Amino acid sequence: MIGLISATAAGAAARDRLAAAWPDRTRVYDGPVGDAVRRAFAECEQLVCFLATGAVVRLIAPLLRDKAADPGVVCVDEGGRFVVSLVGGHGGGANELAREIGELLGAEPVVTTATDAVGVPGLDTLGLPVEGAVAAVSRALLDGEPVALHNESLWPVPPLPVAAEGAYGIRVTDRLVEPSEREVVLRPPTLVVGVGASKGAPAEEVLELIGSSLREAGLSPKSIAELATVDAKAEEPGIVAAAERLGVPLVTHSAEELAAVEVPNPSDAPLAAVGTPSVAEAAALVRGGELLVPKRKSAATPAMATCAVVRRPVRGRLAVVGLGPGARDLLTPRAKAELRRASVLVGLDQYVDQIRDLLRPGTRVLESGLGAEEERARTAVEEARKGQAVALIGSGDAGVYAMASPALAEASDDIDVIGVPGVTAALAAAALLGAPLGHDHVSISLSDLHTPWEVIERRVRAAAEADIVVTFYNPRSRGRDWQLPKALAILAEHREPATPVGVVRNASRPDESARLTTLAALDPATVDMMTVVTVGNTATRDIAGRMVTPRGYRWQEGAK
Repeated sequence: MIGLISATAAGAAARDRLAAAWPDRTRVYDGPVGDAVRRAFAECEQLVCFLATGAVVRLIAPLLRDKAADPGVVCVDEGGRFVVSLVGGHGGGANELAREIGELLGAEPVVTTATDAVGVPGLDTLGLPVEGAVAAVSRALLDGEPVALHNESLWPVPPLPVAAEGAYGIRVTDRLVEPSEREVVLRPPTLVVGVGASKGAPAEEVLELIGSSLREAGLSPKSIAELATVDAKAEEPGIVAAAERLGVPLVTHSAEELAAVEVPNPSDAPLAAVGTPSVAEAAALVRGGELLVPKRKSAATPAMATCAVVRRPVRGRLAVVGLGPGARDLLTPRAKAELRRASVLVGLDQYVDQIRDLLRPGTRVLESGLGAEEERARTAVEEARKGQAVALIGSGDAGVYAMASPALAEASDDIDVIGVPGVTAALAAAALLGAPLGHDHVSISLSDLHTPWEVIERRVRAAAEADIVVTFYNPRSRGRDWQLPKALAILAEHREPATPVGVVRNASRPDESARLTTLAALDPATVDMMTVVTVGNTATRDIAGRMVTPRGYRWQEGAK
């Protein structure tokens, strides 16, 4: 819960905006400010104080105990101009909260944590359990000292400015190792523990079995991703309590699924009890992986629990990111987050140049020129298969005439693929023209590099006959100068010469231009590959210089 505290009417107005936006995340603390801060500090994970930073420092100073346990504290000035991450930037989540509030209130987030200030991710903010010399290794990263990364688990970590060798080190491993005095150990969630239990098995017995199995195998309990069992044991109190105390999800599978898994130690007892010859091993192995600990029974007499441990296959991460039409303010927050998360960026060189300043230090950039789309798609998938966190970028929306399609054609189910939508050229152009896409519309690329012209022509004719608004991508280049006139001629067979046509070049970029003409008056020679051409339907109108397609056909009927 986020506690909200204010002292003035101006602060209360901003406070109430935040409370209205996040009703399930926030709680307003009224009354004397000192009392409100003390109550919120004791009851909430985070505080947002709409007060001067000096006042907040004095109020919280006596309450601070341990940065690992204290709530994150954010200050917002009463003018709503700045959002300051004051305490608990990493551990308390104040840095990210300041950025969220900044987006919501239109304020500037102020984050002074050293790693954030220079774009290096904090080692304690990577979402993985961390042990060792966090402060010392972080300082080495900031000072440019060589820090070696040993990613034993091949886990997709964010970019870090690391070297092959160094006096300091970061180790990513699920093995039970102690970090050295100049080392940080990150624990990736690679281990699946399959669990079986008799009815009434105590949680302590289940936990002791899991703990001893991991210790003897040299594995860290901090790398447990989940406990897994059969559906019939989904509510077994000992298993449920064990998962809760370990802080991991309990995942269940049907007996039919588990019975189909080949295991080294099947048994008749679970077959008779729950319908599968294996619970612990099969539940751990059902999604594949390496069996590190075969089925073991607990030491109690009689033994009431079994477990097995599997290291699940590491899955690389491929984010296919749409950059929008070019303007920085049309690049979505989600796209920015994915760019900063990626350890490898793959993209067209001119698109890389657009967002290079957003990349974290240590990001490996693989860029190429026009015509290498399929090669970029293959490269991105190959890097993800190596366990990397990869961002593959495209303009507009990456799924619209861009990189998502070739990438997904290359990818299989051995990597995670995340699509990040972007503002398309058609949408950016439409916003400049007015509202040309107010009714049914279609986008058609006139480039025949990947599609035979016969197919393109058939689609244009179908759109013309169906009276659908058409947006043409890739309308004309120096080597393709006849396709646009042909497409316009097809549309002219079904639409009046005065049909509005919008022509937008470089939408949202500094040299953007937009003009409204007609189907009869459009000169194809004025169009190039940087242009989007939108042809209205029979209901589209020029209203006060704006291209408008009504949502229905009643306007058209009324105009007759």
